[in-house]
Amino acid sequence: MKKADIAMIILIASISVMVAYFVAKSIFGDVYSGSASVKTIDKISETVVQPNKDIFNKNAINPAVQIQITETATNSSTVTPGTQ
Repeated sequence: MKKADIAMIILIASISVMVAYFVAKSIFGDVYSGSASVKTIDKISETVVQPNKDIFNKNAINPAVQIQITETATNSSTVTPGTQ
């Protein structure tokens, strides 16, 4: 490449950057310099509340246990919890 070609590429690139800057500024506008007020939340307490005993008890249904439904000889279905 000649020096004139390199200079022309630099000139076109710099003009393109300036045009892109002014187009973006006209589309998006200037930076907002005002102030805004926002609500803040209360501090989370460190105390732990015990869960409801009616829901979280030792006899409650555990959704993590796999259940397999099988047919018996009398055509009634039985549920076998815990089998895979």
